[in-house]
Amino acid sequence: MADTPPRTSSGEIVRRAGLVATGTLFSRILGAVRDAVVAAVFAIGATDAFWLAFTIPNALRSLLGEGAVSAAFVPVFTEVREREGKDRAKTFYRHLIGTMSIVLLAVSVVGVLLAPWIVKLYAWGFQRDRALFDMTVALTRLLFPYIFLMGVSALLMAALYASKRFAAPAFAPALLNVALIAAAFLLVPAVERFGWPGIFALALGALIGGGLQVLFQLPVLAKEDLVVTPRFDFDDPYVRKCGRLMVPLLAGLGVYQLNLLLSRLFASFLPTGSVSYLYYGARLAEIPQGMFALAIASAALPSLSDAVAHRDEDEAKRLFRYALRLSLFVAVPACVALTVLAEPTITVFFGRGRYEATEIHETVRSFVWQAGGIWAVASVRTIIPMFHAHNDTRTPVIASALNLVTFVALSFALMGPMQHAGLAAATTAAAVVQLVTLLWLLRRRTGRLGLREVGRSLAKVAAASLVMGVVVVSIARLGEWSLGGNDPRNLGVYAATVVVGALTYLGVARALRAPELDDLRAAMRRRVRA
Repeated sequence: MADTPPRTSSGEIVRRAGLVATGTLFSRILGAVRDAVVAAVFAIGATDAFWLAFTIPNALRSLLGEGAVSAAFVPVFTEVREREGKDRAKTFYRHLIGTMSIVLLAVSVVGVLLAPWIVKLYAWGFQRDRALFDMTVALTRLLFPYIFLMGVSALLMAALYASKRFAAPAFAPALLNVALIAAAFLLVPAVERFGWPGIFALALGALIGGGLQVLFQLPVLAKEDLVVTPRFDFDDPYVRKCGRLMVPLLAGLGVYQLNLLLSRLFASFLPTGSVSYLYYGARLAEIPQGMFALAIASAALPSLSDAVAHRDEDEAKRLFRYALRLSLFVAVPACVALTVLAEPTITVFFGRGRYEATEIHETVRSFVWQAGGIWAVASVRTIIPMFHAHNDTRTPVIASALNLVTFVALSFALMGPMQHAGLAAATTAAAVVQLVTLLWLLRRRTGRLGLREVGRSLAKVAAASLVMGVVVVSIARLGEWSLGGNDPRNLGVYAATVVVGALTYLGVARALRAPELDDLRAAMRRRVRA
């Protein structure tokens, strides 16, 4: 039994997830500040153009960068390192970076050249306003090189995750938000002197932020002896294997990005501001998703890959159940809290400057529906790595396709009577369909999953979340939300809801003996002793 891997403790996943979550929390807080700054500084029409243009390279970054590369790379890198040693794994990494760099560069150049047609694809409705369309095209051209920078950053991030180094890749994304905030305050006068609209400062800030993320991770990679000279070699069998794994991943992510494309396309036919209302609501809903669900998934994948590589299916299932329980322990209360506090949340984050009562109301309408789906999206993100650990990147595509079909059907049904809120509702419903499908497919692939354990945990989490929801709604009634986000009373009331709500949830969870709480406390004690 020499090939049996050391059993990964639940506390180790909590520790890693906590590290990733801390970095992601820092980045998400800065992201919320960034969005608030952008909403306050720039007019709603200009932000529609920027967020649409920013969506396009971000979509390709997810396809060619952190989404596909990380999920395909980590299991293959682990396999090479286990079977052939660190030197061969390093050679594979060198070849993969060289190959992917050429792909990323080619995509960036093509994107700059084809920007008008790409914008039409994402925002056909913008053509009714020629100035808005032209501004979006120009921003898209300026932002496309961001794909190359973020793709390289994702390759570095994947290598660090595979080496179980989580701090640098967790904190690196915060640099993009720092650059965008600085750009909004410092670069607007400079770009306006060149005759460009002030919103172009944000595009320059994105490019600066992408470069900073690459530089930030290099010292940690050097400690792992993974700073390599890229070399194109698609004949490397492991590069080819990674490529084969990426194809269905690209298909699955492509379905998700098609979903995103269609939501932007549908929103482009709706009244001015619809793109921004959807974007700002989604960004806030992504805080708990990215901070915890993605953190847990990233922390669990290396251990899942180790267990599968050593053919220990029981250990893989145990880790999977634990990761899912931990994700729901955070996602469910976040879902409840943000849904019942939708108006206070949007007011505190965006209710200042040019973002007035109408904009707040419309953003609340989309945010309620998006916040209601946090638990489903978090679960999806936690389940998919179980497939990836088995080198199965094809099966999740089926669930993604059902997500897309559900989204399109409900969007057509709801966007008329509900406008942009209908698109948000369709997104949440589609995520629930994807979750149910993934669980069914995973059970068919691996056999019984032992989900009764997850169900018992979920019952306790739901009870604690409902108690917390009643408490925070009672406190939120003390605010005068029509006075905006700068009102001291509103800021104090909102802070109180967050603190008291968190304490209530944790207190009830402890009374119900939720095991995830004990794991979190144990991980914190280990961290303090360290």
